[in-house]
Amino acid sequence: MQTTLHFMPLISDNMLFILGCLSLLGVVLSSLIFRRSLLWRAIAIAALFLIMANPVLLQEERKNSKDTAVVVVDRSDSQKVQERNTKTEAALSYIKDTLHLQHDINVRIIEAGKNEPDKKQETHLFDELDQQLSDIPQKQRAGVIFLTDGQVHDIPKNSEQFDKYGPVHVLLSGSKHEKDRQLTLLQVPSYGIVGQKTTIRFKVTDSPAESKEETSQLTISVPGQDPVTQQITINEEQSFDYRIDHAGQNILELSVEEMDGELSTANNKAALVINGVRDRLKVLLISGQPYVGERTWRNLLNADPGVDLVHFTILRSPDTQNFVPQHEMSLIRFPFQELFEQKINDFDLIIFDRYRLNGIMPHFYFRNIANYVKNGGAFLISNGPDYVSEHSVFETDLKDILPLAPSGTVFDTPFQPTLTDLGRRHPVTADLPTPENWGKWMRQIGTYYKRGDILMTGVDGQPLLVLDRAGKGRVAHLASDQVWLWARGYEGGGPYADLLRHIAHWLMKEPALEETALHLTVQGKQIFVKAHALYENEADNPVTVTKPDGSTEELTLKTTEKGWQEAYYTGEDIGVYSFNNGKQTHYAVIGTLNPPELLDLVSTKEKFLPIVKTSKGSIHWLEDTPTPAIRALDKGHSSFGGRNWIGLRQNNDYTVTAFKEIPLLPEWLSLCILVFLITFSWWKEGRSR
Repeated sequence: MQTTLHFMPLISDNMLFILGCLSLLGVVLSSLIFRRSLLWRAIAIAALFLIMANPVLLQEERKNSKDTAVVVVDRSDSQKVQERNTKTEAALSYIKDTLHLQHDINVRIIEAGKNEPDKKQETHLFDELDQQLSDIPQKQRAGVIFLTDGQVHDIPKNSEQFDKYGPVHVLLSGSKHEKDRQLTLLQVPSYGIVGQKTTIRFKVTDSPAESKEETSQLTISVPGQDPVTQQITINEEQSFDYRIDHAGQNILELSVEEMDGELSTANNKAALVINGVRDRLKVLLISGQPYVGERTWRNLLNADPGVDLVHFTILRSPDTQNFVPQHEMSLIRFPFQELFEQKINDFDLIIFDRYRLNGIMPHFYFRNIANYVKNGGAFLISNGPDYVSEHSVFETDLKDILPLAPSGTVFDTPFQPTLTDLGRRHPVTADLPTPENWGKWMRQIGTYYKRGDILMTGVDGQPLLVLDRAGKGRVAHLASDQVWLWARGYEGGGPYADLLRHIAHWLMKEPALEETALHLTVQGKQIFVKAHALYENEADNPVTVTKPDGSTEELTLKTTEKGWQEAYYTGEDIGVYSFNNGKQTHYAVIGTLNPPELLDLVSTKEKFLPIVKTSKGSIHWLEDTPTPAIRALDKGHSSFGGRNWIGLRQNNDYTVTAFKEIPLLPEWLSLCILVFLITFSWWKEGRSR
């Protein structure tokens, strides 16, 4: 029970203030004018003011509220180094047992800092602490005890926020004399142009840093290539140039040799991913005699901002009869020497659209084109009737790379292009819209099949679209010149843009369009592996998975009804996983590459110093003080920590469960006192006259 004096005025505060001022003014005027009975008049006026103020006794029934101490346990990966977890568990057990004996305090244990793959892999302890403190009134917070190695990334920067925690104590699980070597990436470009070099900056740091200049050996590893080593200087920024070899992911791993007696070698290596992108693609389009569909290719290629198109149309041959004076003609000489001898290797793709032999280009230049393809180039040919004539390009060295030979027949009859079973599964044509709605074409060139993958057929099942590999390069053969009908919307048209674009990208080895490509999707710790099943009844293929620690295991892809091979893989460790199906290797990353949590492993007290100083807490190394004494101190103390002890604040907070108001001056008593004082004052004044 607690009793206190309160005032509950019978009138508003403003009226009470005015009444007080008038009463004071009345006393002053009485002293100046009458100079009699001043004391009793003042007593009467004071009594009136006191009655209006209405003093009451407030009796409260109070219940003491327990203070809450919060223990934050760091469960991040850096706590797994050496014996840190062992020290942490021993200290946690001691704190629980000690605080359990103190019945006037609640204890809340928070386990924070666990690394999740979808986060930045930083140690966040205060985020979790703030959430857990949200239901604890600030007047009931006894303090916070951190069990950590000091490597925390979310300590508040604003010192004004420190008071809300109470005294903050830090029990460090590491050692004062730790040393470690770490490799830090300073500059890694996200993208690089294929065929060009990009600069990677890094730094190798020893903690604590040696006073003398020291060198170490750096190893640069690229999947599928021999490692490269070089000498570097410790504690200085370093850099090297790396050439982007291919489009898509380019993964490198840097590693530095181990330091004697260091904490861990986990931060001696770093992985990086650079996405290779092609610069503007250079495409050479050679059209034979003009025809109505010629602009289909030109318009499609010009619409792509990433393509530099060089287009030539053969308007006249040497034997063309023309009586126009030469100086009045705008035509230029066909630069076959520049195109097919000097600069042929500058092009990413060469397209022949209804091209025929016309005596302009010597035959040995066709040999150059064939060699260009065999050495890694890309060639696409779309045939017209000339392909089955004596002017066919098949009569040149191109026949070595072309997958279809002319049969001598031209089918001038309407037909609807049809996907083969392979075409419905091949990445170039698998995603095209429903074939039933495609418009018809009016002509197909009769051919004999030599080799390659037939994706589309036409009249009587004749091959219409064939993809093939020639040496290191690729060839696409379209046995018709009627694709422009789709572009014009004839009978509803068809997906000409998607088809031609996919063919061009496959020719230029776009990774996503590879027949053997693995499609990897990362969701948390799960990796969804998907591959094209090009042939029906294809056996379930095994994939070799290489984990971040170098160990391997087999993953079997199951064939689905939709013609895919799929499987889920769960990766327990953070890092780079490689998936190899015997033909290609693809990579997936779980978590953040080179997480900040594992970069700096040396225990430190520096990050906690500002908050500990402001909150009047303390910092202890568990190797020196494994069981610090825990004391309860009044909140007025200037310090809550000492050499071998930590203090928790006693707030003495309470909640009111019931209360009772007792007036000091009941109404009848107030009236009697007021009448008496007025009457006595009047009587006293009358006698003094």
